[in-house]
Amino acid sequence: MVKLSVNLNKIATLRNARGGNIPNVLQVAIDVQSFGSHGITVHPRPDERHITYKDVYDISSVISTELNVEGNPTEKFMKLVLDVKPAQVTLVPDPYEAITSNSGWNTFLYQDFLTNKIKKLKNCGIRTSIFLDPKPELVSYAAKTGSDRIELYTGYFATGYANKKWNCIDPYINTAKAIVAHHMFINAGHDLNLDNISFLIEKIPNISEVSIGHALIHESIYMGLENTIQSYLKKIIKNKQNDTIF
Repeated sequence: MVKLSVNLNKIATLRNARGGNIPNVLQVAIDVQSFGSHGITVHPRPDERHITYKDVYDISSVISTELNVEGNPTEKFMKLVLDVKPAQVTLVPDPYEAITSNSGWNTFLYQDFLTNKIKKLKNCGIRTSIFLDPKPELVSYAAKTGSDRIELYTGYFATGYANKKWNCIDPYINTAKAIVAHHMFINAGHDLNLDNISFLIEKIPNISEVSIGHALIHESIYMGLENTIQSYLKKIIKNKQNDTIF
């Protein structure tokens, strides 16, 4: 079954808007797991505008599922994840000023850089993933870094799907085929929601994990957090019962 990892960045954004500790990010991490999520994702940024580095240390102490930490592998970020040793680290090429992640790595240009970072992570037993645009030609270079997985940046898919451009999935299918051919696993994330998640999984049943935050928190305002998580799990299970291979 595709695993659901809930991104808590928006919870931290809401807390930071007022200061103090409401909502309590640590308690939400505990609750999200009890509601059925297979994991927690956090993405600390250099300015700590939502998830802070302290949050990552605190959340790691209450994880009963899996912790996925995303970020640009700066020296500070690498120290954090090597201290915490989460189940998975997803390397994302975020510029400092980025509001949100909006593109993947050019693995041709950054192959040596990523190889060095991934070696350090894997030496500590940490599963690794590289954030990648749906470009099959970049997969072979990603594979050479030694990464275990590739996370497909699904922003382009979400935009195309919302505009009923169904062929928006084609580059993702082709990239997924290349990932499987290189014996790597597939993650996916960015702008996924209850409207488009089924279509994505139907077309790419090999996905191992989806990471969802912004839309899930938005939907939970109307539906409640537990009901929203259960709605995602039902869609994931429904699709996996009708698997097709590309």
